[in-house]
Amino acid sequence: MRIVIDILIAVGFIFALAGAKGVIQMPDAFCRMQASTCITTLGILGVALGGALYAFFVLGSVGTGVKVLLLGLLILTINPIGAHSIAKGAYKSGVRPEKEMEIDDYGRDFHD
Repeated sequence: MRIVIDILIAVGFIFALAGAKGVIQMPDAFCRMQASTCITTLGILGVALGGALYAFFVLGSVGTGVKVLLLGLLILTINPIGAHSIAKGAYKSGVRPEKEMEIDDYGRDFHD
């Protein structure tokens, strides 16, 4: 079980590291938002699952495991919603991608 826990935490760390690298390398705010949200959400998911398994099987604490799972679920739910709100606010304040968008759903929301 300890090997599975370590693998989940390592995979979560790798996803979080890839998200941080994506934030640095992406060309505009919207690409950075996507990298920071999607990849780090997967990173948190791996770490939360590994932490919950650690709490259940190594520590023997059901309460701690449930709390870690609930925190992971909360982050999994709220992180994309928050990123969408920030991206919509950036669009409304005049921030645009470097390349012209093929589909402009935000423009439809603000220009109708």
